[in-house]
Amino acid sequence: MAAEEARFGTIQENRIIPLWSLTVWLVVMNTTMFNVALPSVISQFELSPTAGSWIVSGYSIVFALSTITFSRLSDFIPIGKLLMTGLVILGIASIIGYFANSFAFVLVSRMVQAMGAGAVPGLGMVLATRYIPISRRGRAMSFISSAASLGFGLGPVIGGGITQLLGWNFLFIVTGLVLLLLPVFKIYLPVEKRRAGSFDFVGALLTGGGVTTLLLYLSSFAFWQLGLSILFFTILVFYSKKKVEPFIRINLFKNSRYVSLLLVGLIAFMTHFAFLFVMPVMLANLFQKEPAVIGLVIFPGAMLSAFAAIYVGRWIDRFGNLPVMRAGLLSLLLSAVLFSLLGTKAFYMTAIFYMFTSIGFSSLTSSLANENSRILNKDEVGSGMGMLQLVQFFGGALGVAIAGLLIEGQRAFPLEDVYRNVFIFYTILVCIAILIYHFKIKKKV
Repeated sequence: MAAEEARFGTIQENRIIPLWSLTVWLVVMNTTMFNVALPSVISQFELSPTAGSWIVSGYSIVFALSTITFSRLSDFIPIGKLLMTGLVILGIASIIGYFANSFAFVLVSRMVQAMGAGAVPGLGMVLATRYIPISRRGRAMSFISSAASLGFGLGPVIGGGITQLLGWNFLFIVTGLVLLLLPVFKIYLPVEKRRAGSFDFVGALLTGGGVTTLLLYLSSFAFWQLGLSILFFTILVFYSKKKVEPFIRINLFKNSRYVSLLLVGLIAFMTHFAFLFVMPVMLANLFQKEPAVIGLVIFPGAMLSAFAAIYVGRWIDRFGNLPVMRAGLLSLLLSAVLFSLLGTKAFYMTAIFYMFTSIGFSSLTSSLANENSRILNKDEVGSGMGMLQLVQFFGGALGVAIAGLLIEGQRAFPLEDVYRNVFIFYTILVCIAILIYHFKIKKKV
């Protein structure tokens, strides 16, 4: 770490981490506020569940691509400049989105928001890995995770209340508050010099094309889209092998431990984002609950997770990443099983079971990020942590898209059976993640 401090300098951890966590809170709320508002948006524009899910999954996919883009750029462009650029894009898009009066307008505004919001999580991981010693890094990352959990908790409450009282357009105004943080970041962000390097625009376009067409295929099942996605990824692999500084470092995938961690993160985000999509829809359609009530139902679990996340960092620093990762997977599995068995019986069950979901998710995100920062070489941090964020938020988009397909594909079934089957599907996915942990991650220690 001494060599890194000599190269990059130091930061005021007690100032920059809370400030960054506040920004993460606003960015995460931007996602969950719209989850609660989805039934209202779907009803207003007469959308199908699959089309409506793109307000969340479209945001997630652009967010994922933006995250790895900002992370890769941080290898040679100062973190401060990148973050300020991202926040300006997010703030301006939020103000413009307030005037959205059509589904297309909402979708475009959300995607532009995601372009800017992607700067926050990816650069946060790079900042922590670059400037904070590993002995304290778990606590710093869990502090940021607790802010994300708080965003997941307050998002439904704030989003539900605003949607019911003022309308979903006002949700954009809340996210626009990030513009007020710009002067404060200007003071506390580390001063870095631009380093030699170049950005692989071709690789970025190929990655974006492959990810986007894959999700489009899952929405329409048009095989030409699947073929196009495979073509994009095939060209990307051959192109990246010949590139000196590729957008995607293919050599990272030779590290089986890293790949296993990516897969666990993918499934964790698929499950959590799918639950956040299904719960409001289920509460609205099966139990006829209004947006404000939906927010209050989801709120307790996420608040408990935010409180627990404060201790997650301490547990990571004391016991290591793997025990916390295992506990997170078991908590996520417990929530999925309970939702499958009892989630459709009474609306208050959602409040109870989501506590296990959010605690498990918070434990997993902190431990996965910290374990990845531990196994990556210094020259792989930007690409490796960016890839982790890309895979995770692609997982979020994929989870929502699949949940929407599962709901729409079961129209002939009773609503109770529809939602139960969705939860069973994700229970199986979490079981797969646990198998990967035991046979691919744990045994390699």
